[in-house]
Amino acid sequence: MHVALDTMVDTLKAAAESSRLRILALLSRGDLTVSDLTEILGQSQPRVSRHLKLLLEAGLIGRYQEGSWAFFRLSDSDAARDFVLRLVSGIHGADPQVERDLERLAAVKRKRQDRAAEYFSLNAASWDHIRSLHVPDRAVEAALLKLVGKRPFQSMLDLGTGTGRLLEIFSPLYRRGIGIDMSREMLTVARANLDKAGVSNAQVRQGDIFAPPVERDAFDLVTIHQVLHYLDDPARAIREAARLLRPAGRLVIVDFAPHSLEFLRDAHAHVRLGFSDRQITEWFSEAGLDLEESQEFEPRGGNEPRLTVKLWLGRDQRMLIADPSNHAQPANAYPIGETA
Repeated sequence: MHVALDTMVDTLKAAAESSRLRILALLSRGDLTVSDLTEILGQSQPRVSRHLKLLLEAGLIGRYQEGSWAFFRLSDSDAARDFVLRLVSGIHGADPQVERDLERLAAVKRKRQDRAAEYFSLNAASWDHIRSLHVPDRAVEAALLKLVGKRPFQSMLDLGTGTGRLLEIFSPLYRRGIGIDMSREMLTVARANLDKAGVSNAQVRQGDIFAPPVERDAFDLVTIHQVLHYLDDPARAIREAARLLRPAGRLVIVDFAPHSLEFLRDAHAHVRLGFSDRQITEWFSEAGLDLEESQEFEPRGGNEPRLTVKLWLGRDQRMLIADPSNHAQPANAYPIGETA
């Protein structure tokens, strides 16, 4: 891609300042708010906002609004993003100030994680009840079962498994099921629920959704049910989930459509107020997935604001090649959604 000389000079001027370079280095690690950046940089909000304005005008970063919060990220332009990543790659690990910034960034992210973990811990026993206030579980579960079909398959992974409900409803189909969750309290609930349901072909483990303790290229079905809105980097979670899929495997995400219920941030530790089809489609594409289907479950009745639940189905773009010597999949199993 060719860039006009004047444009390149303006871009270089915008980036050629220490605070703005630090901001670019931070945003290369994920989306942040102005408050996050002021805390990390140790600068006033007006000063940080001025730096962000110059970077926005240069097309190096982007901004998006979620309720009363404004998030900043690297530009969606491939050329601008590549330029910034090349620019900051030389200072990561080489500059003491940037290293301190990254330490403070880690602290900011830990605070987010701690809030979510505390919420899960406090509400572990009543999580099914809390979820029922927002999600039409039966409708979503029926749609999921219809979507996946009745053909057996080898393996399933449920990221952020919570109460283990998805492992339970799909247990007749898979040979091996694994649920991952960070909360020990939630894992205790999940184990109890699976035991009660007589599910013996699934196990749950403690682990991070961004680095799940499982092998890659190993699962026919990966599910992320009502988890993305707690994460500061949903795109990364989708990329990590995609790496766990076998060729032609499927990723199913259940979450909320965009909404404006701000109380969910403060009362329930939600970081994101829902997701649009366009956003999920872009993240799927970046992860090497094709969006095959999107379904919507809009609540009925009541005058108070409600939450619309969305279901997105993505498939790994790699073809599954039949190989008689490959014993990873049982003889009576087919790629999800396929028939004999």
